[in-house]
Amino acid sequence: MFFAALVLLVVGYPVAFTFGAVAMFFGAIAAFIEMLPDPTVSGVAEEFFLMFSMMPFRIYAIMTNTILMAIPLFILMGIVLQKSELAERLLESMGILFGKVRGGVAISTVLVGSLLAASTGVVGASVVAMGVISLPVMLKYGYSKKLATGTICASGTLGQIIPPSIVLIILGDVFQLPVGDLFQAALAPGLVLVGCYIAYILIIAFLKPELAPAITISDEHRKGAVKRAMFAILPPLTLIVMVLGSIFAGVATPTESASVGALGSLVLAALYKRLSWRIIHEATLETVKITAMVFAILIGATAFSMVFVYTGADGLVEHLMTSLPGEKWGFLLLSMLSIMLLGFFIDFIEISYIVVPILLPIADSIGLNPMWFAILIAMNLQTSFLTPPFGFSLFYLKGVCPPEVSTIDIYKGVIPFICIQVMVLASIVLFPGMYGL
Repeated sequence: MFFAALVLLVVGYPVAFTFGAVAMFFGAIAAFIEMLPDPTVSGVAEEFFLMFSMMPFRIYAIMTNTILMAIPLFILMGIVLQKSELAERLLESMGILFGKVRGGVAISTVLVGSLLAASTGVVGASVVAMGVISLPVMLKYGYSKKLATGTICASGTLGQIIPPSIVLIILGDVFQLPVGDLFQAALAPGLVLVGCYIAYILIIAFLKPELAPAITISDEHRKGAVKRAMFAILPPLTLIVMVLGSIFAGVATPTESASVGALGSLVLAALYKRLSWRIIHEATLETVKITAMVFAILIGATAFSMVFVYTGADGLVEHLMTSLPGEKWGFLLLSMLSIMLLGFFIDFIEISYIVVPILLPIADSIGLNPMWFAILIAMNLQTSFLTPPFGFSLFYLKGVCPPEVSTIDIYKGVIPFICIQVMVLASIVLFPGMYGL
């Protein structure tokens, strides 16, 4: 089933229809095998319809899930902030503030990436925005192509782990954990990752100044820049505090705070004098398209996992995983490697709704902390977004790169940041107490 789905995805078929079609095809095969040695058309059809009889209830459960309601609201919030040119304002202001520091523009890119992650959570939009604005500036001032592209890809994918992340909302639904608790648990690893990125840039800029030179800016220009920077940073920061603060304080559920975020993004757009009926129309239209895509994938993935379980394949996987040498550590190693490899080919939504439900009962039987396991999966999914040759962020950036930046430059640039992510992932595995997990 997995092989057939991956082949169809590589060929270019839409994700939702691929998983739905593969589920129906293998469901028919399973129904035929179930009726052996005397299969009849009516018997196979009855078995097939029995297998899919619960599908309408599962679809209705997805449609009425209050946790998943937060997804379209956070998507709307992210798109409105993207169209209000939040990224441009933040990057320009921070680039001037950190200009005198070696690697200052790269550091400002990481900080803006973390702010965009906490305010929009849309990975593709973050990478493209910073690729369009920050990359030409870094190349103009003599930054290494590898360092510039690696920094943009890595900081753009922070939206996978820093709350409010759509990945965490979906994992909260799959694990049946409070999304607010997942947000709190993911905050420390996300901030540690940001700190490690900045430390790496500072070290590499100190050891090899030619890779990330300082930018000379006149004092007169800098004075006005501080005021502009405050105006660019404080409003989105206030929105982040409102959204995450209301969740962490227990004042609002993630769905309620998502509605606050969506409304706050419209207020910010008005504050930046970017709000118009055209932007509202475009943002809502894009939100509907993305939400429809997400929920269509959920339905396809649900059908796929239902047939997978019906055929008894989950029992085979559980037997394989529990018979591995090293028990807990063997299971963790194989599950993390599987998720990372699948992350090259399929999106986090399919992984969350197909692979994770298979691993979850095994993790429970071994006695793994579900919160800790969920954070490990979220961090791993972020790493797969960066890893060559199929990392989504690499393609997003390549699409907006100037011709002189090759794909190999991007691949080489992300390798140090992948190593940093793997080290942080290893530290979460070995020292969960350090992160409060």
